[in-house]
Amino acid sequence: MVSDPIEFELFKNALFGIADEMALTVFRTTYSGVLKDNMDYSTALFDGAGVLVAQGLTLPGHLGSMPTAIASVKETFAGEVHPDDVFILNDPFRGGMHLPDVFVFKPIFEGDRRLAWACAVCHHTDVGGRVPGSNASDSTEIYQEGLRIPPLKLYDRGARNATLFGLIETNVRVPVKVFGDLRAQLAACHIAEKSVLELAAHYGADKLANYMTELVDYAERMTRAAIRDLPDGVYDFLDHIDDDGIDVGKPIPLKVTITKGGDTIHVDWTGTSPQVKGAINNTLSYTKSASYCGIRSILPQNIPTNEGVFRAITVEAPPGTIANMVLPGACAARGLTGFRMVDCMFGALAKMLPDQVFAASDGGNTGVSIGGYHRDRAPFIYVDFTCCAWGARPYADGLDGNSHIYANMASQPIEVTETEQPLQITAYEFIQDAMGPGKFRGGAPFRREYRLLAAEAVLQVRSDRRDFRPFGLYGGGPGRPSMNYLNPDKNRAPLASKLTMTMKQGDLFRHEVAGGGGWGDPLERDPALVLQDVMNEFVSLRAAGADYGVVLSGTPLTVDEDATRSRREQMRRERQWSEVPVYSWGDKLAAE
Repeated sequence: MVSDPIEFELFKNALFGIADEMALTVFRTTYSGVLKDNMDYSTALFDGAGVLVAQGLTLPGHLGSMPTAIASVKETFAGEVHPDDVFILNDPFRGGMHLPDVFVFKPIFEGDRRLAWACAVCHHTDVGGRVPGSNASDSTEIYQEGLRIPPLKLYDRGARNATLFGLIETNVRVPVKVFGDLRAQLAACHIAEKSVLELAAHYGADKLANYMTELVDYAERMTRAAIRDLPDGVYDFLDHIDDDGIDVGKPIPLKVTITKGGDTIHVDWTGTSPQVKGAINNTLSYTKSASYCGIRSILPQNIPTNEGVFRAITVEAPPGTIANMVLPGACAARGLTGFRMVDCMFGALAKMLPDQVFAASDGGNTGVSIGGYHRDRAPFIYVDFTCCAWGARPYADGLDGNSHIYANMASQPIEVTETEQPLQITAYEFIQDAMGPGKFRGGAPFRREYRLLAAEAVLQVRSDRRDFRPFGLYGGGPGRPSMNYLNPDKNRAPLASKLTMTMKQGDLFRHEVAGGGGWGDPLERDPALVLQDVMNEFVSLRAAGADYGVVLSGTPLTVDEDATRSRREQMRRERQWSEVPVYSWGDKLAAE
């Protein structure tokens, strides 16, 4: 315990402020669109022993995996960590998640005493492999996916590892962007080092170490106290990924069992699919991260998110499953599984806390990569991650156009994309009637269209929620499925949800994100909200009547209250619910 709680609070805010400043440094200095626009990166601080103490306001998916990554570095270089060292890794089987996510760790010393570690992890535009962007879902083993970097020293006591830099430069398609982004990571770690040393000068090294330890213990105490207030019990849920893109049409089960007892929660992924051929397998660290994210979402906001939270949550996943892959598993598109796992967690937690947990989000995020060569053979690679529709909440509609809770990502601006890439964005708009109906409707998704201006390019797409739509909760309906099209004006037949194919100049690719699931009985939705959605073109006149039983008429449109009351009574009789369904996936709409 601390003797001066005010000083401790100031220290806590200062430490988290450093982690946020690291994130801003990456944002301001990075080169690639996937970082400066999507913001697919994370930053964090660890104490001298490598315990996660503070995270920046970045991606939960990265941050829950960081303890595994730093443990691998410490194990590999036990007794060989020195001032001005910098470590790098991306190997999923040595602490990483998938190859594009490159970790950089810098130990921070005061003299010979190690005070802390700084970490920045970034999704790099390309790390080599069989396809531009290194992110294909149809790779079948890790060796196809790019350059694997085990824990290595990027700098050894300040000396640049020229051999490693040369190896990276030779194996990536866009070394200018890769090294620009790598320098942004190094800059973030340098900022952290400078700021931590200033804190040490202010508080003293001993108090700095004690306060870091206390901050983690404080988070653990708060987490356990919050968990203690939750109802004990066992809560499970089963969902399915449509397929892995290799065995097309073969559903992949995701099963989670959450056991809450006292001040601990155990998350067990036993029953989840065996490891698959396609590149959507998870490392155990990423499965832990998704599990932590789901539990953290139901805990009070004022708990510092660090390793203290994780101490109260245990995660189990059998080796050789999609939740804990083994060699030679492919994992470039593992983000799909991680996002779906968070929704799976919410499916189970909805039984524990029906008045707090929201319905399934869009199932994202969708990954779109377009890569090729200009006429002068200079390479280009566009990497975009799209997720935009929250599931409906028990007290409000799902957020429209907002990133999945697991991502905190932004959308890439059209003007920047068209300036930097040989692409034209011909549509970026919300999709009418795509959200799951409910007392509170799901979030509205959007469609984006990409027209290729270069002669030729390789298109990679990682998407899902085609057959198994985003589920609604407690009477709410499912969101509409995601869709992919090539030249839809000429060919309305949808493409597969996961694909790698060649685009030619003038080809237009359209992706439609799945809509968020609804929450509660649609016939209990306030008719005024339905009218508002119709006026905003989120909901059509047809859907207002068919989904919500709301009759609108006149100019301007108004709610016909008598006709609405009569229609809703008829719809209740026709559906003959014996009880309100907890989950709803609806019928398959793959051909629509």
